[in-house]
Amino acid sequence: MTEVFIRRLSRWQAEQQREALADVYAEAYPRAHGEESRDRHEFLATFAEDVQRPGFDMVVASGGNKPAAYAYGFVLDRAGEWWRELSGELPWDCDIEELTVSGQVFALAGLMVLPAHRRGGVATRLVEQLLIRTDAALVAARVDPANEAAVAVLRSWGWTRLGAVARPVASSDGVAATVPFTAVPVVGSGTITDIWSRALTS
Repeated sequence: MTEVFIRRLSRWQAEQQREALADVYAEAYPRAHGEESRDRHEFLATFAEDVQRPGFDMVVASGGNKPAAYAYGFVLDRAGEWWRELSGELPWDCDIEELTVSGQVFALAGLMVLPAHRRGGVATRLVEQLLIRTDAALVAARVDPANEAAVAVLRSWGWTRLGAVARPVASSDGVAATVPFTAVPVVGSGTITDIWSRALTS
């Protein structure tokens, strides 16, 4: 495996690398044939919004002359009430509402590592570098509970599952449907219903 070098990107640099970022995303999370173009377009649209959010930060790992992995995130909207949709008892002895209102919750919004660079600690190094500069007290991310590899990594990083999130929405035929709650950004792909989190210490 090629050695990688990690560096932080400014907001401007992140915007300039959006196409390369989309390439890494497409390779890290392959889709069924015919869906690649739509998924790439949706990813780029989401990233264009994310890069403008308060507290946006991003790191890239480069192997050779091209990006091998990215991680980025931002501070969750202070007016958001994402915790209200959580099921079960919260494991943290802290006031999540107060942390959110005071801008103390950092969302891990994207983590992608090319297959050739996995299982070498790249993701761990990226997330460590991303979080080292934040003043947040809590980091959160939404993941697919069926993604056993992602869950195992989060556990190894000391993260805890906060609970599942879903919001009932009335469909056109009047039957209640359930769609994933979207205040906390998605990491990865699949049926994203679980929020994981970790307390951060200064």
